[in-house]
Amino acid sequence: MMLRGVAHSAKDTFTLLLARSQYRNPGLNFPSVWTEVTKRSFLIHSTYTTDTKSREENKKTIESLYRLSVDIKKIRRLKEWVLLQDVAYVKEIADILKEMGADETTVANILERCPEAILHTPTEINSQRTLWQLVCQNENQLIKLIEQFPESFFTTQYHENQKANILFFQELGLKNNIITRFLTSAPSIFYNPVEKNKNVIETLQRNYLSLGGSDANMKIWILKLLSQNPFILLNSSTTIQENLEFLQKNDFSDDEVLQLLSKLKGFIFQLTPTTMQKSMLYSKNVFKCSDQELKQLVLKCPALLYYSVPVLEERLEGLLKEGISVAQIRDTPMVLELTTQIVQYRIKKLSALGYDIKSGTLESLNGTKKDFEVNYGKIQSKKERPIFNPVAPVHIEE
Repeated sequence: MMLRGVAHSAKDTFTLLLARSQYRNPGLNFPSVWTEVTKRSFLIHSTYTTDTKSREENKKTIESLYRLSVDIKKIRRLKEWVLLQDVAYVKEIADILKEMGADETTVANILERCPEAILHTPTEINSQRTLWQLVCQNENQLIKLIEQFPESFFTTQYHENQKANILFFQELGLKNNIITRFLTSAPSIFYNPVEKNKNVIETLQRNYLSLGGSDANMKIWILKLLSQNPFILLNSSTTIQENLEFLQKNDFSDDEVLQLLSKLKGFIFQLTPTTMQKSMLYSKNVFKCSDQELKQLVLKCPALLYYSVPVLEERLEGLLKEGISVAQIRDTPMVLELTTQIVQYRIKKLSALGYDIKSGTLESLNGTKKDFEVNYGKIQSKKERPIFNPVAPVHIEE
């Protein structure tokens, strides 16, 4: 008997995970996550794909999709295996989507992006619909989420885990809008058994208290950490413990460890003691500083801890090529959080105003895009403002 399931895109899941994390931390490595995602996708996909070359497309499926104005050529190009299955529920799934408020164009878009949706039974999809309604305001919001993230919704083989985790997150105090964001942007955290996620949360709570955090602030701290980086739940309790112990062995006080956890938004748990040690040693050699001075630099700029050595080397080299000195970088290490391309762009804009970055402070380069634009605007206004001469004669027309 053919099992019911749907191939969750391993590539999409892994790319999203990597992109969101490397936006702030390009030094991260996710071999274990990639292995898990690939394994899950392979098992599901292999349910349907055995010998596609010797099989013919299901004519009934093709006709049903055609009546819905679905671009069948697109499906053939991306996921032809869906069209080869003996059983499909095209009309039934389309009807459910329409019941939720989707028009014909929306239904076609959803099935083009996630054609494997038609391989689910109506019972499975209605169960998923009921589940997501636990956190959606109404079906209008639900159908919009499905159109944007169809694969997240139509991944039903972890239904029981999803349900248990949604209820757990609600009990934890996460708002429904945050949970829906997790469902769409970090769906893999719902595939874990709820006991695993509970274990990670309990480990974080226990360590927060042991580091001097208060019971009164613990819930807020945990919820903020989860909201900023839900992928923290993909880590093991052992990894969390080892990384915290590494910081303590490097003479970071309990309060300083908490500072780093907050600044790094939990990404520190996706590193290893070995990579952190290499990054710190590299920074110590570059800036020629003592252990205590290095610690202060890391607290000032956590990038020195979580970026890999190759990334730090590339960024340092880019700054030096622009004529910036190591001493300047040491005074303003946060500039290493910026990519070489962003630094070059900002230096070019400032140079056009006559600002000499080599002799000035690097603070004007720092910050987010919004921060830079504000600083740039101030420098520009100062340059354009006429100089007032208090001893110049005032000309008054008679």
